[in-house]
Amino acid sequence: MSANAIPTGQQPTATYDSAFLKACRREPVPHTPVWFMRQAGRSLPEYRKVREGIPMLESCTRPELVTEITLQPVRRHDVDAAVFYSDIVVPLKAIGIDLDIKPGVGPVVAEPVRTRADLARLRDLTPEDVSYVTEAVRMLTGELGSTPLIGFAGAPFTLASYLVEGGPSRTYENAKAMMYGDPELWADLLDRLADITAAFLKVQIEAGASAVQLFDSWAGALAPADYRASVMPASAKVFDAVAGYGVPRIHFGVGTGELLKLMGDAGADVVGVDWRVPLDEAARRVGPGKALQGNLDPTVLFTDRKTVEAKAQEVLDAAADLEGHVFNLGHGVMPNIEPDALTHLVDYVHSASAR
Repeated sequence: MSANAIPTGQQPTATYDSAFLKACRREPVPHTPVWFMRQAGRSLPEYRKVREGIPMLESCTRPELVTEITLQPVRRHDVDAAVFYSDIVVPLKAIGIDLDIKPGVGPVVAEPVRTRADLARLRDLTPEDVSYVTEAVRMLTGELGSTPLIGFAGAPFTLASYLVEGGPSRTYENAKAMMYGDPELWADLLDRLADITAAFLKVQIEAGASAVQLFDSWAGALAPADYRASVMPASAKVFDAVAGYGVPRIHFGVGTGELLKLMGDAGADVVGVDWRVPLDEAARRVGPGKALQGNLDPTVLFTDRKTVEAKAQEVLDAAADLEGHVFNLGHGVMPNIEPDALTHLVDYVHSASAR
């Protein structure tokens, strides 16, 4: 089912006619909608205040805190969508994987997954495992009203990379060694992770999320042929599992310029584009029938307002002929960006793109 369709028996929600969901469905919009990856947290002083002394993964399990953090950028920046405050490793932690998010490092797995016996540790995710997610999403949709909430999850390849490497990596040597050297084990690992990821997205959608984004943060490390053969089937399984809900499905990766068409073909309604490929070229690569999301270089926000406006206008100009466009950064908000720069950017895009 496409994002243009409403599932049988389901009435349009308060968010259905929002600029964000209209753009995702490639319908006319009053202005180009804007949201930012990692807008919930990171650069906001109010975020740092409420998170003080609370470890990252613990903060993701407190519904009231998740609600407050998710709402902060909506209040401050007037963005067109909220993104659920969580982390891509939350479902892995929820099924009992011994991992932690270490400041300045990222997710670290105590016992990496390297053998077939290790697969047994990856059990199915149930809604009860993440009941705090259901509670937080319900609280948020009550607060947000007509502003859509974007749920998200890590894609099977990116989750597998963390699990096999034991933490962040620049070379993915262990993950790729498994992919090339034991393709059957690799396929089984990604298939298991696809089921876990789909279950995590279903929890968010059923609780009220209006759209979902699959983050394949590290897919840019792959050649197109390897992505098509060894990664795309698992991502396609995730997208197919949530297709019946009729919510827009967004697919984003970093450094994925050579993979854009494949990432769309995996089942996305919206393809996220990083800053390396102009949106008009990205549209040519992706092909018709998809909206695009992106793609201002986040570092532009460290410059003066005149420069930010000029670079934002370049993005809008490149997107002028797209079927649908959601303005975003080409990656997440950086921690040291001044919040006022983001607020001004939203104002500029809204005014410059007003129809």
